[in-house]
Amino acid sequence: MTDRHHLLVHGATFVAVGDRGDISGVRGGSRPDGLFVRDARHLSRWQLTVDGAVPEVLTPVTDGDTASCVLVPRGGRQEPPAHTLFREQAVGDGSFVESLRVTSNRPAPTTLRLALTVDADFTDQFELRADHRTYVKAGAVRSREVLPDGIEFTYRRAEWRSCTTITADPAPDAVEETGTGARRLVWTVDLGPHATAELVLRVIARPHGDRRARRVPRDPAAVTRRLKALEAAFMEGVAFPAGRPELAAACARGLADLAALQVPARGPDGEDLRVPAAGAPWFLTLLGRDALLTALFTLPYRPGPAAGTLLALAATQAREGGTEPVAQPGKIVHELRHGELAHFGQVPFRRYYGSVDATPLFLVLLGAYVEHTGDTDLARRLQPHARAAVGWMLDHGGLTSRGYLVYRADRGGLANQNWKDSPGAICSADGSRPTGPVMAAGAQGYAYDALRRTAWLARTAWADEVYAALLEQAAADLRDRFQRDFWMPEHDFPALALDGAGRRVDALASDAGHLLWSGLLDKEYGEQVGRRLLQPDFFSGWGVRTLASGQPAYHPLSYHRGSVWPHDNAVIALGLARYGLHDEAREIARGLVDAAAASGHRLPEVLAGYGRDVHGEPVPYPHACVREARSAAAPLALLTAVGGV
Repeated sequence: MTDRHHLLVHGATFVAVGDRGDISGVRGGSRPDGLFVRDARHLSRWQLTVDGAVPEVLTPVTDGDTASCVLVPRGGRQEPPAHTLFREQAVGDGSFVESLRVTSNRPAPTTLRLALTVDADFTDQFELRADHRTYVKAGAVRSREVLPDGIEFTYRRAEWRSCTTITADPAPDAVEETGTGARRLVWTVDLGPHATAELVLRVIARPHGDRRARRVPRDPAAVTRRLKALEAAFMEGVAFPAGRPELAAACARGLADLAALQVPARGPDGEDLRVPAAGAPWFLTLLGRDALLTALFTLPYRPGPAAGTLLALAATQAREGGTEPVAQPGKIVHELRHGELAHFGQVPFRRYYGSVDATPLFLVLLGAYVEHTGDTDLARRLQPHARAAVGWMLDHGGLTSRGYLVYRADRGGLANQNWKDSPGAICSADGSRPTGPVMAAGAQGYAYDALRRTAWLARTAWADEVYAALLEQAAADLRDRFQRDFWMPEHDFPALALDGAGRRVDALASDAGHLLWSGLLDKEYGEQVGRRLLQPDFFSGWGVRTLASGQPAYHPLSYHRGSVWPHDNAVIALGLARYGLHDEAREIARGLVDAAAASGHRLPEVLAGYGRDVHGEPVPYPHACVREARSAAAPLALLTAVGGV
């Protein structure tokens, strides 16, 4: 049986274990293996043996808030297992705890030798991605110290310090060397007839720069109680649609996932915040675009994440004289990283600004938040940040000089800087890539909405009529230009982008639905686009494909050239509702809700583009995030779009 990975998430911490609850220390592949905190692996081995043998799986780990499994010694039909092991594991904030119970199945006393091989390699997440890159880490030193009740692993490189402490109750009888960096914790367990013994193992991870006092949960049950309390607080006051039980279940599952995906951040005055991380396993950190869309989806039901996201992004907004990659004054950050490689500048993502759309989305969220809550105090507090963001759009962003928001491929960073940010995602129908600067369609819609919403803020919260009029004129001019330059009359559909020479990148793509959400298209064009997105080459039965099938560039298992993204479809559904296309919005909602029902009501980051008529179950995309904030929030956006009916 293939050992699958099971993910437990709590804030900025996650653990991936196999079917028997082990961590193998495998490097590379599509899934990381281990306990991770703030981009570093704090447990790389966690492997149980009994009397020197690896036990067999009787009941594999099942997905949930804890990881539970049942193991037995290897044997056959004629020799029933002498004992049974029950493992339960949970992850807390910077911690991991396991309860291990062993029960004798014999009528006579017996003695077992339990051993747990443990290690912490402190590998940066970027080293574990399957991109074959290597990183020099000169002067790095790992050390191990035996404790009365366990072992402590420490990592040092120049000023960088991190530590993992493993303790056990009862304490191990011995801590053995293994010939590698790992250590083996050993217990001799005496069991009476049909008796049970229990071990509790606790892990504290202390990443570099984190000086908070940590309390390890007493046992997995304590973690479960904490998570349930967080989930209940996140769901409090949210009215789920009684007439749509499957949509209600998807909303509840999404809110529970969002509760676990909240990570710490700081506001402009250093205040502590909690904001939605992008997703686990690879993106358990603040990504500007992802957090903004998540906050927009949840805003009508849970406005707190919107306020936290706005403050956290204001605190990291680029300023004059910044040295971070592709930072320009007023620009909103794309990605924050806290790991060793980012700290030493070996990857460009410590504060990375390679996004053309996070800045307008920041303004969209600010306007929507103030409109929804009436919180003009926050509007006034963030007025300098909002004006700086508008300034970036007009100046560095390209609205004044090129007429559109523009991005250029970033050497060492992202080639594409809109939401479809994989290499080759922006392409013509034949798959060819544009040359020179790129003007992506969806970003222009966000810019239009940002200008209009900021004009409203200027008029209502800042008492600046002149500025409001200027922004309204800029928005009207953008709308006129866009419909002239992007519209492809031969397809009755907008181009995916313009290239550096202003030529249309003619792929038929789902980004057109984002133009409905932002209101950039006039009514006639908007209705044409909305109905076109529900045609069979676009709509798979589960959702709208990122690229319509039948084009040479289409591939059902491509990340952005034919897959189905729940958050993309949530945006489209909101746009369809805006243009009065309610039947089409309901069709998308039904497809996504059915897809969620097939996997415990949880929507993944992305699905394959195979049609429902060809395969009656949604096909997963092989490298998708298991828990992703935008997808978790997507059912709430669907609820907004269809009203639960």
